[in-house]
Amino acid sequence: MNLVRRIQYQSHLFFTRLLYEEKGASGIEYALIAAMVAAVVALFVPGVSDSVKTIFNTIITALGGTAVS
Repeated sequence: MNLVRRIQYQSHLFFTRLLYEEKGASGIEYALIAAMVAAVVALFVPGVSDSVKTIFNTIITALGGTAVS
C-alpha cells in the first residue's frame, strides 16, 4: 500500500508541475512520459491496470479511434 501512495504523491507533484509549465514542447514531452509511466505501472500494479486501461480507452475513443478490449 505504501508503494501506491508514493506513486500517487509523485504523480500529483508531476501533474502540478506540468500545469505550470510554460513551454509547449516540454509540456507535451512531460505528457508523453506520464503516459509511458502509467503504462508501466499498470503492468506491475494489478489494481491500477483496469483504471489505466479505461483512461487510455477514453482518450482513444475521444480521438476517433477504436477502444482496446
